[in-house]
Amino acid sequence: MNPTKRKYRATFILDNRGKEDSIEQLIDGVKTEISAVEGEVTAVENLGKRDFIRVTDRKFTGATYVQVDFNAPAQGPAHLKERLRLNQSVYRTFVVSA
Repeated sequence: MNPTKRKYRATFILDNRGKEDSIEQLIDGVKTEISAVEGEVTAVENLGKRDFIRVTDRKFTGATYVQVDFNAPAQGPAHLKERLRLNQSVYRTFVVSA
């Protein structure tokens, strides 16, 4: 039985400080995590580096923002956030239903 999939748009703030990985490699890692929660990536848009409005760390004032559209089961976003919580390359995750 195939569960009904919903459309979601996620915005990720990627942190590559002190890492040799490029932004494209980090995006591929996020796409792999989405696939791991039974999601299908439909579109990826790199929004580029932006400054934070509220800076919590003076040494980290901005990062690269990426928007990803994907289809996943209803529990997909919760599982995705939990998997990415431990990933040091993803600073923040925002998921909304599209």
